[in-house]
Amino acid sequence: MERIASFQVDHNKLQPGLYLSRRDGDITTFDLRFKKPNTGDLLTNAELHSVEHIIATLLRNSQEKDAVIYFGPMGCQTGFYFLFDSRRLSDEGAIALLQSVFAAGADFDGPMPGKSAAECGNYRNLSLEAARAQCAFYRDLIQDWTAEKLAY
Repeated sequence: MERIASFQVDHNKLQPGLYLSRRDGDITTFDLRFKKPNTGDLLTNAELHSVEHIIATLLRNSQEKDAVIYFGPMGCQTGFYFLFDSRRLSDEGAIALLQSVFAAGADFDGPMPGKSAAECGNYRNLSLEAARAQCAFYRDLIQDWTAEKLAY
């Protein structure tokens, strides 16, 4: 069986950052790595869930929302995947969009999106403070990121 692309990356050497994971036709997947893999230093469930709610909401309300396909957490709890339509958004545009939404997430001052039983099946583990802290960390990490830095 063919190994998937993400399993071909040496996770012992992978550092937090923003990477081009794969291209599938017009769909591009970015790997948003928050934590160094294989260290035991993982995002908590509340951090993952909270960042997902804030950033997915900001992406889907951005001017580039028609290019957004998916934003969600990695099962390994070290980051997120962002999928977008490359016909509507370039790699450079996607980087700028992520820089913008993580800056907005770090400063988010409204109610946590989707924090009710009617909107989310696990709404109790959402934390605006956790989301803001992780968004601030990632905002600072990728503030000077360029397309040239997308390679693993």
